[in-house]
Amino acid sequence: MPGEAVTLQLGRYAGCVGAHWWGLQAAALRSPGEAAELRATALLRAGRDTQHTPRLVALELKGGVSALSPGGADPEAPVAWDGEVAAYRERASAGGSAPRDAGSRTEDASSEGKGSSGASVPGAAPAPAARAGAQLWPDYLSVRLHPKSIYVVRQYMHDGECGCLEAFGQGERLLQDPSCLEELEDRLHFYVEECDYLQGFQVLCDLHDGFSGVGAKVTELLCDEYSGKGILTWGLTPVLSNVGDSQKNFYRLMNTALGIVHLSSHSSLFCPLSLSGSLGIKPQPPLTFPYINYDASLHYHSSAILAAVLDTLTAPYRLRSSQGSMMHLAETLNFSGRKVVAAWASVPFPALRGCSLPDTLCAYQQDVPWKLLSSCREQKVSCCFAQSVVLRGVCKESLCSCPGKQPPSPLHACESTEQVLQHYLHTLFPGAFSTSHVLEQPCNTLPPYPQFFSPLLTKQGFLLDKPPSYSSAAVESIPVLAALRSSPALRTLLRSLDQDLQKGNVRRCTSFFSAGVEHDDFQEALQELRTLAQCYETGFEADESEDEADSD
Repeated sequence: MPGEAVTLQLGRYAGCVGAHWWGLQAAALRSPGEAAELRATALLRAGRDTQHTPRLVALELKGGVSALSPGGADPEAPVAWDGEVAAYRERASAGGSAPRDAGSRTEDASSEGKGSSGASVPGAAPAPAARAGAQLWPDYLSVRLHPKSIYVVRQYMHDGECGCLEAFGQGERLLQDPSCLEELEDRLHFYVEECDYLQGFQVLCDLHDGFSGVGAKVTELLCDEYSGKGILTWGLTPVLSNVGDSQKNFYRLMNTALGIVHLSSHSSLFCPLSLSGSLGIKPQPPLTFPYINYDASLHYHSSAILAAVLDTLTAPYRLRSSQGSMMHLAETLNFSGRKVVAAWASVPFPALRGCSLPDTLCAYQQDVPWKLLSSCREQKVSCCFAQSVVLRGVCKESLCSCPGKQPPSPLHACESTEQVLQHYLHTLFPGAFSTSHVLEQPCNTLPPYPQFFSPLLTKQGFLLDKPPSYSSAAVESIPVLAALRSSPALRTLLRSLDQDLQKGNVRRCTSFFSAGVEHDDFQEALQELRTLAQCYETGFEADESEDEADSD
């Protein structure tokens, strides 16, 4: 087996995505009737009575874990650790209420089950955390954590007008503090030393604030101390809420650009993940999904979608049937200097109940039913250099809808679902290096995962021809299609960030540079961003870049 992975969560939104991700792992363990195609031990450590806890180190700011009880968010959850359990509590802020997440709103029983339009989603049972008011990610954390998991950074506040971790340089300096560095290394060593075979690290890191600087130093540390191990980094950005503040918006842009350059430099593979339509200076509408009615302003909602995608994208190095490791996945995608990849996903994958996979894929032909989650703006992509695709939650039997007859398409002539998906990918992306996996094991969506699904979905997440005449049951699992792709679309993301920063006057951002980043170092990072963008050029785009350089 490829071995175990240690996960690091760096920042508020990373904690939101992580909380849902760990909930998905726990839900999978509570579904014994399904084929366990994914190894729980790849991400989780076994405790007493076969219970599990995440192999996790999470960095949060003061006030960011106020709601975390000794056993996590669910007081009824079984104890998953056979030793002591630590409690992480902060005093309530003035007025007696917990610090409010700037990107969320208080939810109660009357508001849960409503999307951004305010329309109720039939069959949407409110999650327990939502009824209580999901303000912080521990509010919907449904697993127990080991005392080594949470490290509270007390130099900065989780929320408020001052004392926040806003700039890349602040994050870098934080990891230059010997006491902070020693604390982080101690927690890492604890998890690493108990692994039978460590395959690498998963880093979930906020890109838009000072945690991008924390992530830069953390990945540099991992690269230096654990040479040869895989480092897969996910740069996370919530749906933007501060675009009205021009200075904060420009700081966000600077943090994002520096984060992409440094995180990709020290990682085996780096993927930006967001439901924002753009990471650039101009806001774009958030992504929409045909069968999900979510509120983009709620971290609780948007992070749940990203967690389902992340759980699917990481399947290749967690499979029981595969020898593929994190490093193997990275090496299939990061050749020719392309260490940044983009993510596509269909959540849920629109499969009709009882319909075969060839029938479903034939219905889409060139119009692939997935969305680009890396804010590259270009939703329609006709080519890529390499890709890793995972389809989960589909039956591997009954490939042909008309047995004994001439196959209606080449897809129907394939002998397995793996061949069907591989043939489909080669048809859409000829010449690209494609690896693919098909799993029967779906993505479980049990509470506290939000019930924001369309009434057209069955209990197992498959499509109905028409809405049911009765109140539909909660959706307990969904099929998901997700892809990591080295694509020319990334050129758009990287170049647009550079162009937006070039248009602004960075020298006026004195407080940003006073936090620790030298102006010359920032300009050097922009040059590295431009060089990185060139790695994703096709022949035509390379000629276009030369023409632009000549005109300058």
